[in-house]
Amino acid sequence: MAEDPARYREQHKLRLSWMPWLYFVLKDRHRAWAQAWQEEVQARLRDQETVEIGPGCFVAPEARIFGEPGRPVVLGPGCAVAADAFLHGPITLGRDVSVNARAVLDGGARGITVGDGTRIASGAALYAFDHGMDPDRPVRDQPVASRGIRIGEDVWIGANAGVTDGVAIGDHAVVGMGAVVTRDVPPWAIVGGVPARVIGDRRKR
Repeated sequence: MAEDPARYREQHKLRLSWMPWLYFVLKDRHRAWAQAWQEEVQARLRDQETVEIGPGCFVAPEARIFGEPGRPVVLGPGCAVAADAFLHGPITLGRDVSVNARAVLDGGARGITVGDGTRIASGAALYAFDHGMDPDRPVRDQPVASRGIRIGEDVWIGANAGVTDGVAIGDHAVVGMGAVVTRDVPPWAIVGGVPARVIGDRRKR
């Protein structure tokens, strides 16, 4: 690595893309090139999509972020979006939100809002729309409805968890790995299972 710093730098960028929390603790010798790289990545994204990116964010170039007029994607200060994440507006992320690798957030028509400090783990899927299932027409021809998803502050959504349209998750809640959330989650609750149910309280552990 010492003999070929350029080659190592490309690998370092890949590492950051898949583990973006490392960007926020970079050593001084890496900070300058990493910030310049991120400025380029984010400027290109702003030019191509209806996206607002706050200061101090990290966006992996391998992330797929799509916003359009009336359906923007807004990243608050200090957010991180990892490789292979898919974000389709309308989405608004608060301050210091992380969206990890391969997570999917689709805002439908009504949108997804995520509060400050929330963590969305790898493979989580949040869909703010749903198809009808009436038997009088094929699934492909069913109408689509959207009520939106609201995630509070300091929430942890575990790996491969799902959140369905119309759900609100309260501040400080935890959604267990692989859970499927189909109804509102109270603040501080720990939920798990399919469909998810309350299995604990963060304040009583």
